[in-house]
Amino acid sequence: MNFLAQLINGIALGAGYALLAVGWTVLLGAARLVNFSHGQLYMLGAFITWWGTAKLDLPYVAAIPLAIIGTGLLGLVLQLMMTRLTLKQDLVSLMLVTLAFGYILTGGASMIFGGNPQQIPSPGVRHRIPILGTYLAYQDIVIIACAVLLYAGTWWVLARTRAGHVVRGVAEDPKLAQLYGIDPAKVYIGVFVFSAVSVALAGAVIAPEQPILTSMGFDQVIITFLVVVLGGIGNILGGLTAGFGLGVFTALFGAYVSPAYSMAAAFAVLLVFLVIRPEGLRAA
Repeated sequence: MNFLAQLINGIALGAGYALLAVGWTVLLGAARLVNFSHGQLYMLGAFITWWGTAKLDLPYVAAIPLAIIGTGLLGLVLQLMMTRLTLKQDLVSLMLVTLAFGYILTGGASMIFGGNPQQIPSPGVRHRIPILGTYLAYQDIVIIACAVLLYAGTWWVLARTRAGHVVRGVAEDPKLAQLYGIDPAKVYIGVFVFSAVSVALAGAVIAPEQPILTSMGFDQVIITFLVVVLGGIGNILGGLTAGFGLGVFTALFGAYVSPAYSMAAAFAVLLVFLVIRPEGLRAA
């Protein structure tokens, strides 16, 4: 068994995990919000991309903005519906509302797109480059590049710009932020829409490598949870590191032990890690 091939596969898989989790990392860390329909928004991003290519006959690259805009608008509507709960920081109600919204999205997508698995046609899946006796698909390069660039951009905005300071200020104390003329509702909307847009991008670039189903969103929530907790709540660099680490671990464990137990093993690692370092990868 080619170790290098599994390592490369794990890096590409981890980039996908990290890309999937960046929006939730910002939601939890920078805005103290939760969204249990995150995985369903990923699913929707994938299906809108497929719909653009299969029904509108758009090139794959042109279908990606369609998925991002459509899912972003849906995220905007969801946050507008939850404005009162968000301002009250009623996390229990937010969890229940977003979980219910996730089920509604799954049912609605099944009615619109059907229950059969679909495949997004991307030339990046077919074309590969040789690396030391193994191969790396162009699509994997796109996923890795999107993850690194999106994390770098997110970190820069949150750490180096006025908008980032505003978001972090609202997260720490929304009422105090209001005294400085900041509208927390608008900040929450911006953060939530960013989360929806980023996960739609994840769905558009990751999904071509596998058949897509309307039921796949719940699995993505579990993976997102693993990455966010391992990386440390709100830790951008930690989220990227945890995503790559989880991908490499999953690929190697699946290759050398059994893919059937990869997720169980990942949660076992999470349990041990949280006992030793409950703050995750966040710097002390």
